[in-house]
Amino acid sequence: MCGIVAIVGKQAVATRLFEGLKRLEYRGYDSAGICTVVDGDFQRRRAEGKLDNLAQRLAEDPLGGDVGIAHTRWATHGAPTEGNAHPHIAGPVALVHNGIIENFKPLREELLAEGRTILSETDSEVVAHLVAREIERGATPEQAVATVLPRLHGAFAMAFLFRDAPDLVIGARMGAPLTVGYGEGENYLGSDAIALAPWTRKIAYLEEGDWVVVERDNVRIFDRANQPVTRAQVDSEASAETISKGNHAHFMRKEIFEQPVVVAQTLQSYVRAFDGEVAIPATDFDFAGVERVTMVACGTSYYAGMVGKYWIERFARVPVDIDVASEFRYRDPILEKGGLALFISQSGETADTLAALRHAREQGQKIAVVVNVPTSSMAREADLLLPTRAGPEIGVASTKAFTCQLAVLAALAVNLARAKGRISPEEEREIVAHLAEAPEAMTRALDHDADILAMAPLIVPARDVLYLGRGPDYPMALEGALKLKEISYIHAEGYAAGEMKHGPIALIDDQVPVIVLAPSGPLFEKTVSNMQEVRARGGKIVLISDVEGIAEAGEGAMATIEMPHVHPLIAPLVYAVPVQLLAYHVAVLKGTDVDQPRNLAKSVTVE
Repeated sequence: MCGIVAIVGKQAVATRLFEGLKRLEYRGYDSAGICTVVDGDFQRRRAEGKLDNLAQRLAEDPLGGDVGIAHTRWATHGAPTEGNAHPHIAGPVALVHNGIIENFKPLREELLAEGRTILSETDSEVVAHLVAREIERGATPEQAVATVLPRLHGAFAMAFLFRDAPDLVIGARMGAPLTVGYGEGENYLGSDAIALAPWTRKIAYLEEGDWVVVERDNVRIFDRANQPVTRAQVDSEASAETISKGNHAHFMRKEIFEQPVVVAQTLQSYVRAFDGEVAIPATDFDFAGVERVTMVACGTSYYAGMVGKYWIERFARVPVDIDVASEFRYRDPILEKGGLALFISQSGETADTLAALRHAREQGQKIAVVVNVPTSSMAREADLLLPTRAGPEIGVASTKAFTCQLAVLAALAVNLARAKGRISPEEEREIVAHLAEAPEAMTRALDHDADILAMAPLIVPARDVLYLGRGPDYPMALEGALKLKEISYIHAEGYAAGEMKHGPIALIDDQVPVIVLAPSGPLFEKTVSNMQEVRARGGKIVLISDVEGIAEAGEGAMATIEMPHVHPLIAPLVYAVPVQLLAYHVAVLKGTDVDQPRNLAKSVTVE
C-alpha cells in the first residue's frame, strides 16, 4: 500500500519522480502527489485518482527543482481527496508517509491547542507539523526528525523535504519498508527496489527504527538510538525491464502465463531431480524434532497455507494449525517452545503477518518464512528462509506468487516427511517425479485459455458465484472465489463441497453459477455427488476437470473446462490456472481495472 519515491539529484527530478510512482502503481493507491524545492520555496502538485490525473496537472503546470519527494496514497485516515493527498506541507517541512500513526489524535490536539492550522484529515500531516515546530524552535532538520520520531506510535515509512535545506531528504522507517538507493552524484529513497531500478541497482534496506539523511554525495544512516550505523549495500535484482507487460494486455495476464517458468525455477531451487530428492536450505534446528507446525498468512497466501497443511499432515504426519494473521495474536495461541512457526507472504512486509512472526518468536518458536522478496523484513528475521522465485508481481491480485508458494510448501512437506522418517527414498523419488511434471502440466492448462474466454460471458451477468472443491481443492475453491471478487467485483464464495447441504445450498437457483473443481482421483466421486445436489436444484454448473472427469460427470453442465490429467499432489498447482484465467476474462469483459482493482493494495503494511 502507498508508495514513496525521493531523489536528491543533480538535474530536474519531477519527471523521474513521476516515473518512480508509475513503477509503484502495483501497490494500490487512490491519490498521488509530488513536491520539490525551487528557489527557496516548495512547489507541489497533487491529484486524486489515478496517475493520469497527476500527469495532467504536471503538463498544465510543470515542476522544477532537483530535489523532491513523491507519493501514491492508499487512504486510511481521511477520504481519497486532493486535500488529503501527499505530500503534506507544514511551514518549512514537506512530508510523505506510508503507514498509520496510532497516537495521532493526542498529537493533533496538542498542535491545535497551540494554534497551528491542520488542513487535512490525515494522521500524516500531524508529523509534518511536529517536525516543523522543532525547526521553528531552532533545530536543524536532523535534530528535528530525531526529536519527533520517538513520539510516534505505529507503523511508518517517511520522507521529509526541507524548504530551507534544499540539498537533502531525510527518511525513516518503523514497520513499513524503505530502501536507500546509491547513485553517481545523486541518491534516492523508495518504497522498494523496483521504484529505483531505472537509476541504480546499488541499494540498502533500512532496518526497524532506522532513519537516514540522503544528500547528493553522501548517505548517513542512524539507528533508533540516533547512533550512526552501516547497512549492507546489495545489488538489487530489480531492473527497468521487470515491469513491462510485454505483448500482454495486463500484468495479471502476463503473470498467469509466466507460471510454468517461475514454478519450474522455484522447484529447481528445492528439488534435485537427478537424485530424486528434495533439499531445503540448511538451518540450525532439527526438523526431526518438529512436533507441530503453526502456519500464519493473509489472503491468497493463507489459501496456499491451507493446501500446505494437507500436504504436511499427509506426508509428514505432523499436525498443522493455520491462522489468519490478523487474528493470530488476539486469540493468544498456545505455542509450545521449540515449535515451528511458518509465515507465508508475497512481499514479506505484510503488517499483520510480520507482527504475528514477532509474537511467535517471543513465544520461543523457530521461524520459517516463505516469501518472494528475500531481502524483506520477514526474510531478514527468519531462522529458515524459503524464497520463491516468482520475480516481481505487479498485478494486485496474486497469481504466480501463489503457485510458487505452493511449490515451496510441497517441497517443505516432503523434506519434513523425510526428516521424520515418514517416507521412504522410493516414495520421495516418486513425489519428486510428480513435482517435476507440474510446469509442463500448467503449460497444458494455459492452452485452454481460449476456451475459458469463450465461456466467461456466462459468468459476467451473475451477482453471485459459488466455488466448490474437496480436499486440497477446497482451498482452490476459496482462492478462485477470491480472485473473482478481487477483480470483477462479483460476489463469490468458496465452499467445501460436502458442506453445501449444511446451509449454503439454500443459495442455489438458476441465476447462480457454481464452479466445481473436481479432478479425477480419490475425491472425485464425492465431489460429483455434491455437484449433482446443486444441479438438482437448478444450479448452473461449470465443471473444471480432466477428460475422464468431464466424460463421467460433464453432461448437463452449463460449461466445462478441461484440464490435463495429473497426480493429485500437483492438482492445486494446475487448477490454479483456470480459476485465475476465468476471473481475469470475466473482469476484462466487465471493464474493471484488472491490475489495480478498487480499494485494494498489493502490500498491506498497516493493520
